[in-house]
Amino acid sequence: MRSPNLLHSSRSPVLTFLVAAFALILGLCAPASAQTSTSVLAGFLPQISPDTIAEGADGFGPVRTDVPVAPLLKDGEEIGYVFITSDFVGTTGYSGKPIHTMVAVDHEARILGVELVKHSEPIVLIGIPDSKIQAMANDYVGLDLVAEAAAGGSGHDLNIIAGATVTVMVIDDSIVRSGLKVARALGLGGLVAQAAPTGPVREVNPEAEAPGDWMTMEGDGTLRRLSLDVGQINAAFEALGDPRATARALTEPPETVFIDMQTALVSVPGIGRNLLGEAEYANLESWLEPGEHAIMVVGRGLYSFKGSGYVRGGIFDRIVLIQDDLSVRFRDRGHRRMGPIAAEGAPDYVERDLFKIPADVGFDPTKPFRIQLLVHRDVAAIEKVFTTFDLGYQLPQKYTRTVTPAPADPAAVAAAAGSEAEIEQAAQSALWKRIWEDKTPEIIGLALMLLVLTAAFFFQMFLTKSERVTYWFRMSFLTVTLVFLGWYANAQLSVVNLMALFGSLTSGFSWQAFLLDPLTFILWFSVAAALIFWGRGAYCGWLCPFGALQELTNQIGRKLRIPQWTLPWGLHERLWPIKYMIFLGLFGVSLYSIEQAEHLAEVEPFKTAIVLKFMRAWPFVAYAVALLVAGLFVERFYCRYLCPLGAALAIPARLRMFNWLKRYKECGNPCHRCANECFVQAIHPTGEINPNECLNCMHCQVLYQSETKCPVVIRQVKRRASVGSPDLPPRLKGQLENHPNKSDHTKGK
Repeated sequence: MRSPNLLHSSRSPVLTFLVAAFALILGLCAPASAQTSTSVLAGFLPQISPDTIAEGADGFGPVRTDVPVAPLLKDGEEIGYVFITSDFVGTTGYSGKPIHTMVAVDHEARILGVELVKHSEPIVLIGIPDSKIQAMANDYVGLDLVAEAAAGGSGHDLNIIAGATVTVMVIDDSIVRSGLKVARALGLGGLVAQAAPTGPVREVNPEAEAPGDWMTMEGDGTLRRLSLDVGQINAAFEALGDPRATARALTEPPETVFIDMQTALVSVPGIGRNLLGEAEYANLESWLEPGEHAIMVVGRGLYSFKGSGYVRGGIFDRIVLIQDDLSVRFRDRGHRRMGPIAAEGAPDYVERDLFKIPADVGFDPTKPFRIQLLVHRDVAAIEKVFTTFDLGYQLPQKYTRTVTPAPADPAAVAAAAGSEAEIEQAAQSALWKRIWEDKTPEIIGLALMLLVLTAAFFFQMFLTKSERVTYWFRMSFLTVTLVFLGWYANAQLSVVNLMALFGSLTSGFSWQAFLLDPLTFILWFSVAAALIFWGRGAYCGWLCPFGALQELTNQIGRKLRIPQWTLPWGLHERLWPIKYMIFLGLFGVSLYSIEQAEHLAEVEPFKTAIVLKFMRAWPFVAYAVALLVAGLFVERFYCRYLCPLGAALAIPARLRMFNWLKRYKECGNPCHRCANECFVQAIHPTGEINPNECLNCMHCQVLYQSETKCPVVIRQVKRRASVGSPDLPPRLKGQLENHPNKSDHTKGK
């Protein structure tokens, strides 16, 4: 059978087919058509039974013309409204498509029910039981959107489902943000939409001057202060009614300063110059982008307002800025340490910091805001109780001025629409950034793995000098890949990722969909780079968790003396194309229906064995176990013959620019040592290494340098010995004299 050889040819019909298919996809990537005026809700409403979204509901009213919501009816009376999240927010799932979730909300802005009506998330389609999805949806029943508005959308606990973190966070973001939009648009629970100003408005006056001394700025409200002593803190925790907190009261004298904290809006020019000094204020101006603001927070006492979170991950977990229904949490990238206070008479504060308020959060410097301080008390080994205190701030009127907005015109309306789109884009960006920040430890771990592996490849000739060192390095790395990258971080690439990419190209590409999973995003970029340098083996041989599981279980099987089967070369060569056929079949189906292709992608056992750790229905588990059992006898059985992802990576790997694996001209004729010992049979009998099948295990490089296994090296050593080379170690002389194939090695060509 000539299929494998055809893949080696630059004129391969398989490659021609793929190029044509890719060109077809690019041809389909026309700009997305404008959305029709029909709401998503109108399309789904006839398919949903009212009692599935809210208990006791028996009907829906007509969809409103102003807002895409429909009245929810019970016995003919309106008990609330239903809407589809994708009508209000554009957040897409990892599939690159919206997750259509129906939400019911009552007149008090409380959620009555949630129903997942349509989505293309692979992990939810075939990996997560319906019971878990329904349990997650039920958690939103009773959620108070008024409280969410006050907390900036973070006033509830998120029930993460193992293996579906990204999807759950996308669903949560869509429910809360769309719910707040609906509640404001309809005035539910007293929430109101922010109307465009029609009369005079206040803005910061850049020419206003501030007093030059600290005392005067405290008196006129330029500076605001929160001062708490130990007695007040003990009383606050006692009022919580938790006897454990009362029992752990602070023992310092009651009048001891617990925290003395002050703040000011230093992005106002007059205030910033007097508090920071001209030089530092100039640095602040260069730090802030247009539309951004900054506050100064200084403090002293027993308690730090910065908190331990700053050390762990760059999040200041003890303070949050709250204005109306928005909240701003500060992170290290929006923080700077402040130098000495320039104002005359300023106290000596231990902590002096500047915090940036991003332009896209909707902060208004002329309106009141507060800095909420979170204070905790340990009540058990890993348990704490919390209470909060507010430091209110209102920019004094002398720092503002009144302006009258210009009459609305078409350009202004268009700008407003653009602004709304920018706000939505900013919200989506904030979601993936939050996911990346939450995954900081995993990202660092993956970066270290990539660094170590890259160094191993670049210095492979040094690493492979010792067969023992190479073996244990590989086993250790594969163990980290399986345990950390696979079972802990769930960073298992899949052919589904590629199909999602193709689907995104045909329906409107969005980076946001791929940035939602940072480890997968980083892995794909590293794989793309590795394909140029080393081919597919960098991922398949080292970074694939299921591949690592196969190889580690096979090594255990070898220790248990399970026999190893080496398939005849003719049969092995004819089994190679199966994985390419599977990939091309899935790719073809995905052009017709991505959902159907995702179901068929269950040929990959990755979700069962890695993401869900075998906690799944028995047919899936039986299939994954059967592949592992086959791998006990034929090493990497699944990788060799069935893996569509490996096939997909092998095709572009032919474009790699470097050939790192060293060979002798004698390899394959007459020597077959490397071919016989290659555990995936990636070396042809004629000596060529097939890059489509090679996993870059580096064993052939160990043999390339082996002074006891490679005939070429042994002959070179023997030749040096025959001329009395003084640098030949006695150990090698003895090995050559006693080698069972001594006569063969001394014949030459």
